[in-house]
Amino acid sequence: MTDRYAVFGNPIGHSRSPRIHALFAAQTGQDISYEAILAAKDGFATAVSTFMASGDGPAKGANVTVPFKEEAFRLATRRTARAEAAGAVNTLSFEQDAMIGDNTDGAGLVRDLKHNLGCDPAGRRILLLGAGGAARGVILPLLLERPAELLIANRTEQTAARLALEFARLPGCAVDVKPDGTGFAGLAGRQFDLVINATSAGLSGASLPLPPYVFGPRSVAYEMVYGRETAFMAQARAAGARVADGLGMLVEQAAEAFFVWRGVRPHTAPVLAALKGS
Repeated sequence: MTDRYAVFGNPIGHSRSPRIHALFAAQTGQDISYEAILAAKDGFATAVSTFMASGDGPAKGANVTVPFKEEAFRLATRRTARAEAAGAVNTLSFEQDAMIGDNTDGAGLVRDLKHNLGCDPAGRRILLLGAGGAARGVILPLLLERPAELLIANRTEQTAARLALEFARLPGCAVDVKPDGTGFAGLAGRQFDLVINATSAGLSGASLPLPPYVFGPRSVAYEMVYGRETAFMAQARAAGARVADGLGMLVEQAAEAFFVWRGVRPHTAPVLAALKGS
């Protein structure tokens, strides 16, 4: 019988995940179905239970997007180390009586940077903008790549400092570099090799109060939002930085989830090309 998967979110109609996983399945010869499910904002757990109990084939897993990643973290009966570090789950695996929570966002970002953009985080000075869930999901994977520096900047300096301290004290995490936190004003006179926007400004159209020269002429500016030109991207382009959006991260985190579920890692380049061409 066909194994069933889904992505839960609210809203969810814009999701590209069903197409991405259909392309992965066709490429790898895996017999799966994958659907997008709109869950009520107060009905995520019920929607997951209904999905698991219905259908013509066994429910094997699910992706989780906004606004349910934190609730998925609480719903999971077991969690991976990267999910624990992120405090959020975007990938669920259903195994007998267990619901295993994972987070593939950070792995997706790192793979996009290294394999699609040729931007290895190792040895780079990295600035991560934002201290919310999107930022939390990528801090540990970035640290494990051994950058020269990882600075977290947020409008509220105390929030960035607390987040940096939390990851600096992460138990069992042997990393060479400890993150630091600051407010945007603390970026004055600083320049970075890689600047990652994990704030919600890309969705709202707002600009960020970044001081001049944060971007160097050989810097990479990475916007987690995809499918639009954001104020962050425009500012980075004006400074001469190389700019990328989050479409590659979307595909790579999906590939990581596919690997978690199926034990097969699909080739992402043709899928990314198909999405860019549509």
